[in-house]
This record gives sequence, C-alpha cells and structure tokens, in this order.
Amino acid sequence: MWSERHRPKSISEMVGNEEERAAVLEWLAKWKKGTKPLLLVGPPGIGKTTMAYLLAKQLKYDMIGLNASDARSKSRINEVLAPVLGNVSVLGSPMIFVDEVDGIHGRSDFGGAAALVEILKEPTVPIILAANDDSHDKMKAIKKATKMVRFRRIPPRLLRVYLEDVLKKETASLSPGTLILVVEKSRGDIRSMINLAQSLVTGFNPQTDASFESINVEDGINAFFKAKSAEEARGVLYSMQIDPREKINAFYSSIITSDLDAKSLAAYLEVVSRADMLYGRIRRTQNWRLLRYLNDTLMGLYRNDEKIRYSQYNLSWPLLNRIRWDGAKIRALSSAMSARLHVSPSFFVTSCLPYMLQCIKNKSLEPDDEFAEVLAKEAGV
Repeated sequence: MWSERHRPKSISEMVGNEEERAAVLEWLAKWKKGTKPLLLVGPPGIGKTTMAYLLAKQLKYDMIGLNASDARSKSRINEVLAPVLGNVSVLGSPMIFVDEVDGIHGRSDFGGAAALVEILKEPTVPIILAANDDSHDKMKAIKKATKMVRFRRIPPRLLRVYLEDVLKKETASLSPGTLILVVEKSRGDIRSMINLAQSLVTGFNPQTDASFESINVEDGINAFFKAKSAEEARGVLYSMQIDPREKINAFYSSIITSDLDAKSLAAYLEVVSRADMLYGRIRRTQNWRLLRYLNDTLMGLYRNDEKIRYSQYNLSWPLLNRIRWDGAKIRALSSAMSARLHVSPSFFVTSCLPYMLQCIKNKSLEPDDEFAEVLAKEAGV
C-alpha cells in the first residue's frame, strides 16, 4: 500500500506535531534507569507508531513491539518482557513499545493491564506506549505511571502538501476538487488519506469531482445486493472505501451465512475466490495498480438478491477455544487445506474451518476425501 511505501524513513520526514516530536526526542535523550515511560495519545493515523519505531532506529535501540492482543494476558506480558527487563546487558539496547494500549481492557483482559502497570512503575529500559483514547477509567493507572505526550490531528494544509508529494512520486494525479475532498475526508488521519487517494487512483473513477460519500461495510453490502442496476451496484462498491481484505471478507461472511441453494452458493463463492486470489497476487508482487481490478471482479457477485444481507460471522467461544487448542490435527489440516484454497493457514483456521464444520453438521457438505473426513470427525458427525 502507498501508506507503507511512503512511510517516513526518519523523524525529520514526518509531518505535523513538531513540538510533540521534539518532546519525545528530549525524553529519550535524557532517559536513565527509572525514568517514567512515555505515553503517546492521539487519534489513529497521525504517526504515533511511526514515531516510536523511527526513534528506536535512529538512536540505535532494539525495538521489542507488542500490541493490545499481545498484552492482554499476564503470562504473555511476562513471557515477552521478563527476559528483556532481566537481561538488559546481554540484549544490547532494548526499547519496549506497546501499541494500542487502550485496547487491552475489557472482558478479554486476563491480567495483562495490571502486569503492564507493574512493569511501568520500575522501568529498566525505555518504554513507549501508544493509545488512541485515554478517557477510559481503566487508563488511569497507566496514565499515572507514565509521562503523556498528546499528538494532534495533522492540519489540512500540511496534509495536502504531503499528499501532493506522494502523488508526484507515484506519477499519479487527482483533480483539485478531488484532492480537497480527500484531505477533508481524512480528518487529520494521514494514513487514511493516502489509502483513499490510492483507491481513487487505482480503482475508483467517479463521474464527477463534485463529491463522493464513503459508506460503512454493513450499509455497503446491503445496498449492493438491493441495487436495481449494475451501475448502481458498482457505485455502491466503489463507495465502500475500506481495506480490500475487509471488503472481501465482508462479502464472504454475508454470502456464507445467507439462505442460498447449493448452486447459487457455489457461484458466489467462485467470484469471492477469484477476488481473494487477485488480492493475494497483489500482496505477493506489490503491484498495487492491479487493485483497480478488484471491484470489477467483485461485480460478478451482483444478482439483485434479497436473500443476502450483511452478516459478520461470530464464532462461539467453545468452537473458537477448540480451534485454538486442538493442536496437531488442526495444524496439519490447515496446512493442507490452505494450499488448496489459496489462503494462509491462519486465515483457513479462523475464517474457513468454522463454516466447513457448520456445513457438515447441516448435512450440506458430504465428506469425499481425507480432509473432509477429518472435518467430519472434528464436527462430531
């Protein structure tokens, strides 16, 4: 993606938040054992994560990165961080970065937040945390144990200059009106702005530059299948300005959970498979200009079919737990089936296997080879 290709290579290349960046540099320049960790707070897409990694790179620190998912478990916190904190001289110059720390809290917090706070109280290496929102009550303990630097949204004038530079490097262009709309729509989120610009250049060709509205995934899926014409459906598809993988997954989830006959289901899934293979090729080759063909491929799903409505398939906890812990069989199965379906093993386990189990239980899929037999055994049929 352009947002990755044009990610700043040094802190000086970053845009906006000059005073905040200076404060972060000063903090690390003066750091010594026991110095309070740093908490970077601000909306997504403005450079908090980039700042942390560039800081480590420029000042020769070895970055140890965690995100909210990694930090939810006390055992995971101790597994990753205890060796770092206890063997500083052996490991060189480590720095710890915990991203999206405000996402640790909730029902899935298995002591991770409390364990992290204990580490923050007596730091032996530089620790930086990033959060989109610090208003949650459970953030109080983390804020108390850290020094906060609040990042602001990037001003529109700086966003426009930055975007024009990206377009120039990509030998691409947007009309002045569209350029202004992209900047306004990003609301200070530089990553969102670049992603939207890329989608417009490579896959979205509006009739006019007057305006275009982005719609969320649920409204988009429903409107697509309700559309009265192919042109209307195409407009809806292009208005779904979301990550390509998320778009493919949304169609897949909605189709697989709808009440369709076997022939229709097979036809829909064939189109989704072609879209998935195209996106896989884009990721492998980094030829992002092929992204312009993704929406054209997904247009093969248009049938004006009232049976299909948006559905985000959620796994039950017992099934999710079984998939997660049922070791060797699942790994062997995912390795074999992922190759056949042209997806990664992890994607097969979390997204494909549950549907296949459900189909077997509903007698809508007959096991006819060794893999299906394993699936049938796992499903208990």
